[in-house]
Amino acid sequence: MHERGIMNKNAEQDVAFIRALAELLNEADLTEIEVVREYGDNDEVHVRLSRAAPGAAPAAAPAPVAAPTPSPEVPVPAEQPAPAEGGPDLSNALTSPMVGTAYLASEPEAEPFVKIGDQVTEGQTVMIIEAMKTMNQIPSPRAGTVRRVLVENAEPVEFGHPLMIIE
Repeated sequence: MHERGIMNKNAEQDVAFIRALAELLNEADLTEIEVVREYGDNDEVHVRLSRAAPGAAPAAAPAPVAAPTPSPEVPVPAEQPAPAEGGPDLSNALTSPMVGTAYLASEPEAEPFVKIGDQVTEGQTVMIIEAMKTMNQIPSPRAGTVRRVLVENAEPVEFGHPLMIIE
């Protein structure tokens, strides 16, 4: 990452991004942040920051920053919310891999990436989540049919928040 003793611009940006995430981790009193960011031509960044919750046993060291690290699947929390009586079954829902704002289209007047009933392919962008002024494309974890969209456009989402159901 060094050329003649000077860190290249992408590495400097990655370090600044990781520092900003670490500050967010502390300021928001979060225990974990995970980001998968794809640009193109293998320009991927996977960052995972974690710390032990207050009073918890020490956790394993955080995963190292790796670029490129393909991550085809969106992380799913260990426990999925149980369906509310008469509510949708969220056990197979696409969940948010980060804290941010969900957008269903690429810009305000554009058509949404997908609608209920649309057929999608694995890896197809189904929405965008803006986090720290970075637009992160959210891919479909599998091929199937969009059964429900569980968020509104420009809705804030948390890590693990159910976004849509693709069966």
